[in-house]
Amino acid sequence: MGQIYIQYEYWFAAIQLFFAMLGMGATLTFNDFKDVAREPKSVGIGVVLQLVIIPLLAFGFIYFTDVSAGVAIGIALLAAIPGGTTSNIFTYLAKGNVPLSISITGLTTLACLITTPLILGLLITEYLPDNFSMPADQIIRDITFILLLPLIIGMLILRYISNHASWISAWSIRLSLIGIILIVVGSASAGRLDINAYGTDNMLLVSIFIITLLCFTWLMLKLLGLSNSDSTAIEMEVIVRNVNLGVMIKASMFPVIVGSANTIGDMVLFTVLLYGALQIIISAIVIMLKRRGGKVSA
Repeated sequence: MGQIYIQYEYWFAAIQLFFAMLGMGATLTFNDFKDVAREPKSVGIGVVLQLVIIPLLAFGFIYFTDVSAGVAIGIALLAAIPGGTTSNIFTYLAKGNVPLSISITGLTTLACLITTPLILGLLITEYLPDNFSMPADQIIRDITFILLLPLIIGMLILRYISNHASWISAWSIRLSLIGIILIVVGSASAGRLDINAYGTDNMLLVSIFIITLLCFTWLMLKLLGLSNSDSTAIEMEVIVRNVNLGVMIKASMFPVIVGSANTIGDMVLFTVLLYGALQIIISAIVIMLKRRGGKVSA
């Protein structure tokens, strides 16, 4: 499994992301974006948090902490990608504003065609090897054909063959989950996920990063006076990153070559997957508190 994964890592990530976005698209209609006009304040705050504030927080975190190059690139990558599709489900479970969550997810996903390579270029240049060339064109192509295209196809499926949309969405999401499992198993069996090499200090730093995102977002939304429902949606959008996209971009930036060490790439992959696990744990805690009536936001 390990050797097969190393040889086809990019395609493991690309196919997994394709199915994830196809499944999301098959649940969306253009009417789901009506909150952009109906609630411009909440949508605007969510988009600005995603595209401006989170990258700034990541920059400060990288600058003021003693992180290795691989972890710094991983954190920058997490800040550069949009919220994940799971945020909409978590928002629903936490009794948040689901249409608002969908609107922010959709807008930031479209925007990442431009913002992702731009943010990466600004945040991580000094951490890259001297002979490294940022594959900006490749990242843009990946986002276009493996992120946005299946999203649009899914929306067209819902519009024109709606009787089959639920089935297609459900199986696409299941296949994407299988893809994530294969990525984790393949990376681990190939020795790419080495906890000892990664270090508990780095694991702690990534944990502090996600907690910082949550706390800063909670405080900002409290000061801005948003409703509890809107705050919950935006909190989930901030916490839950599109880890699927992160894994694929990592594969484009640091492709694995059989028989060659890929230390920085392995550290980036570990950071992204670790964050993916932590975001589920943190989100579960937030959901529990919200459903019990606990106040995590304004």
